[in-house]
Amino acid sequence: MPQPAWRVVAGSFALDVMLVVAFAAIGRASHGEDWLIGLGITAWPFLVGLVAGWLITLAWRAPAAPVRTGLGVWAATVVGGMLLRAASGQGTAVAFIVVATLTLCMFLVGWRVIAGLVARSRSRRQVTAR
Repeated sequence: MPQPAWRVVAGSFALDVMLVVAFAAIGRASHGEDWLIGLGITAWPFLVGLVAGWLITLAWRAPAAPVRTGLGVWAATVVGGMLLRAASGQGTAVAFIVVATLTLCMFLVGWRVIAGLVARSRSRRQVTAR
């Protein structure tokens, strides 16, 4: 199987990072907390989990694959993020775990599902146009 172009890998990783940061920013803003100052505090455990997920799944081999990459990256981001939050004295209330799990699934797996649907639709249109 051919390796994806480095731009696809870099773009996929950058999108994952942006979505994890957006998750942290939305969470801070929804609680009326200063999201800019505390953004790094909230985001870092999940970013470390994200990097671990990329390494564990070898995500650079198929960065946009929802099942092969997306599910593993999501799981590592949530589990790693929660463990690091607990170890660093940050909150891990059950409601937060549920919201983080669902939101990060929607973000980290969701964009990959959408990308796959768009790619499939484009390839169908190209075959029909011939």
